[in-house]
Amino acid sequence: MHTSLEKLNLITNKVNEIIKKKQLKTKPQIIVITKKFSLDKIKPIINSGHLHYGENQIQEAELKWSEEKKHNNKIQLHMVGKLQSNKAKKALKLFDYIHSLDNAKLASKIALHEKELNKKTKLFIQINLGEESQKSGIVLKDVNNFYNYCTKDLSLNIIGLMCLPPFQSNSDDYFKLLKSVSLKLSLKNLSMGMSSDFDSAVKYGSTFLRLGTAVMGERNPISQL
Repeated sequence: MHTSLEKLNLITNKVNEIIKKKQLKTKPQIIVITKKFSLDKIKPIINSGHLHYGENQIQEAELKWSEEKKHNNKIQLHMVGKLQSNKAKKALKLFDYIHSLDNAKLASKIALHEKELNKKTKLFIQINLGEESQKSGIVLKDVNNFYNYCTKDLSLNIIGLMCLPPFQSNSDDYFKLLKSVSLKLSLKNLSMGMSSDFDSAVKYGSTFLRLGTAVMGERNPISQL
């Protein structure tokens, strides 16, 4: 059995091999998704110098990371879950990146609280490429208008796009599509690729991989806070 740190190193090596083989210019950051894992399970990875971590619940993230970030201000925390607009202020205080900007109400709340906090957060617009009713995100036909609203009307720091391909789909098709949309908007960052399809995402220029199970293993009640 490999430890989480060993798994992370193996994945890093695999990513580097893909980049070399495909002669890619982009090397993605690996965000280790640590939801439902206590800090003692994450510490070996933190101590190795890895800086990017993802959570999907604000309350859990506060309990786990508030003190840790005070001791290590280089740690970059990513909000990768659904963000309710009434929790936007709390999220802005804690997270360096938000990957799930998915509606106008949330965008306006973020803009309001950024002024109050005098802080700019790095934001990804979540795109619902499959137009799935159960998923959040901006549908393709609305992306241009939403992007312009966020950047021109609200002055938000939109750094890229994020997607969750439909379950049991060919992720390649969706990664290729998201890449083409990002090029049209001149956005450099793509948050795409999870434990089951990160190798494909690397080929299509992902700059942030969101890896949970592949690094941390299966979540179980023992690991919960």
